[in-house]
Amino acid sequence: MPQNSADISFVSVVLSRRVFEMAKKPYYITTAIAYASGKPHIGNTYEIVLADSIARYKRFAGYDVRFMTGTDEHGQKIENKAFENMQTPKEFVDETSGEIKRIWDLMNTSYDKFIRTTDDYHEKQVQKIFKKLYDQGDIYKGHYVGKYCTPCESFFTDGQLIDGKCPDCGRPVQEAKEEAYFFKMSKYQDKLMKHIEQHPEFIQPESRRNEMVNNFLKPGLQDLCVSRTSFKWGIPVDFDPKHVVYVWVDALSNYITGLGYDVDGKSDEKFYKYWPADLHLIGKDILRFHTIYWPIMLMALGLPLPKQVFGHPWLLQSDGKMSKSKGNVMYADDMVNIFGVDAVRFFVLHEMPFENDGVISWELMVERLNSELANTLGNLVNRTISMSNKYFGGIVTNTNVTEPVDEDLKKVVMDCRYKVAECMDKLKVADAITEIFALFKRCNKYIDETMPWALAKEEDKKDRLNTVLYNLVESIVIGATLLEPYMPETTEKIMAQLNTEKRKVTELGKFGLYKSGTKVTEQPEILFARLDVKEVMAKVAEFAPVEKESMYEQAKKQKEEKENSAETKKIKIAEAKVQALKANPDVVDKQEISIEEFQKMQLMIGEIVSCEEVPNSRKLLCSQVSFGKNNVKQIVSGIKGTYSAEDMVGKKVVAIVNLKPCKLAGVVSEGMLLCAEDPEGNLSLLTTEKDFPGGCFIS
Repeated sequence: MPQNSADISFVSVVLSRRVFEMAKKPYYITTAIAYASGKPHIGNTYEIVLADSIARYKRFAGYDVRFMTGTDEHGQKIENKAFENMQTPKEFVDETSGEIKRIWDLMNTSYDKFIRTTDDYHEKQVQKIFKKLYDQGDIYKGHYVGKYCTPCESFFTDGQLIDGKCPDCGRPVQEAKEEAYFFKMSKYQDKLMKHIEQHPEFIQPESRRNEMVNNFLKPGLQDLCVSRTSFKWGIPVDFDPKHVVYVWVDALSNYITGLGYDVDGKSDEKFYKYWPADLHLIGKDILRFHTIYWPIMLMALGLPLPKQVFGHPWLLQSDGKMSKSKGNVMYADDMVNIFGVDAVRFFVLHEMPFENDGVISWELMVERLNSELANTLGNLVNRTISMSNKYFGGIVTNTNVTEPVDEDLKKVVMDCRYKVAECMDKLKVADAITEIFALFKRCNKYIDETMPWALAKEEDKKDRLNTVLYNLVESIVIGATLLEPYMPETTEKIMAQLNTEKRKVTELGKFGLYKSGTKVTEQPEILFARLDVKEVMAKVAEFAPVEKESMYEQAKKQKEEKENSAETKKIKIAEAKVQALKANPDVVDKQEISIEEFQKMQLMIGEIVSCEEVPNSRKLLCSQVSFGKNNVKQIVSGIKGTYSAEDMVGKKVVAIVNLKPCKLAGVVSEGMLLCAEDPEGNLSLLTTEKDFPGGCFIS
């Protein structure tokens, strides 16, 4: 439940069971602005659809919603891509930003503002923000020496690299030494830590909060580089034009410039109305920027912090995170061409767990469409309308001939709004949709229980048949009303076929508002047609994306292939063996222990729900490991040479969970992951032959 008194939730509205006119409370929700380097895949698109479902829900619940998204359009990566395409950077981002906006519109997202970081107002305010922070001593000039990854627009120390490459994307990095401006992060570290302790809802889910605190704040913050001189495509520092403002300072400021914030105190009324934001909805990979850098910037500006930052998980293919280099990208417009907008919205919202990454595939899409959308919902609406036409010429009448079975149906329907409200207050959108489909499944069961086809055969049962069909129509209307934030076009189609309108939030506590005597459509539309997986995969093969590589990308690929060639690998293995022999890795037998001593160790199966690199460490990864419900432990392991943080997420592991907590590189570890190690030092995590859930004991 929200803790802020200004946040009147849907629960407080519907649970009160009072009908009243509520003064609309402001609710400001944002997505991370999409990086305008190319067409967004379905993993990128998931975020805007998720935010849209929350925004629509809040509007329905009575809030005055401001929903903002947009594009991040500066940086070296975009400058390089524009050069490769023989365009100016502005020409390039005009095209890519337009494509991103097209996809957002295709997915029927109801944003109120689409901001671009090349907008004149935004650029001017970013310059003023930078100057203010410099004038008050929070920003100073120095020199940066380190490794720089152009695609990620990030600096790294040698200790943060994996095999000499970027720890985030695995691409090569370049040595960078340049004059730069720095932000004094450490000045605000204690203040930020105190805020997080006093506002546990600020970073969600909880596992993400633990990552930020344990991996970044507790070890201590380093000053942040906030300008660049090695490229020109950015917002110039107006008092030192050879510098451009670092992309993250530029991009993060959109959340306030998009409301008309002005450093000089001449902000638009929208800023005073909607700030601080109620929710920043972002991907888990950029959580550090939004929960550490951004709050500290706001503190320095004297502005209140957003009420909550939610780091959502990733939508993955079965072979891992989507990327063009892997060739496993799925695009929203291709999916819409096959399944339709609402089916795609349903899938990405319903199949994404609250904390863990979700998996998407064409085959799974077909299965869910056929089972949930076509069978459960589409068949229910079609059967109900068809029976109304067959038995009563489409006229739906409430004759109030009730039986005990009706009461259970009504209870499920009436309780659904409470369950949905509880889920949405916790941002558990997938669970909210599950509750709504439980209502539809109960309606299908009600048809089997009442057997309208049998009632139609007996003349004295016609009034009872009328009531049964009325109860079904009324239940569908309530369910479709609750479904609107997630599948708006489907709700509109259902209401049109039933010749009615969706309910207001204050009407959801009443069963029986569908006007008796209303005539439904004579020709019910099939909401979702069943699909054949073989036919779908044949269509997929026709538009499977084939990316045209630039000369720059081809040369880079050839270089990487050479570095990873079989001959190079043989040399590396030989060198490793020599080093192993020098180290004299003979196995030394350890002292025997008794069975009683062994039984003191508690071994369990765990599932890694998130993982981050330990700052300034060459070997350590910090994992949040789930050992069943409400039992998450933080475990630090020296396995970074074998596994990346991204590889770790979702793995089932064997761990010792009753070790006394200790600190490794300043990060608390609450257990130990078990690995096998070969003579060459290669590691392999231990797991089980069968897919047991986290929390199972090893004996």
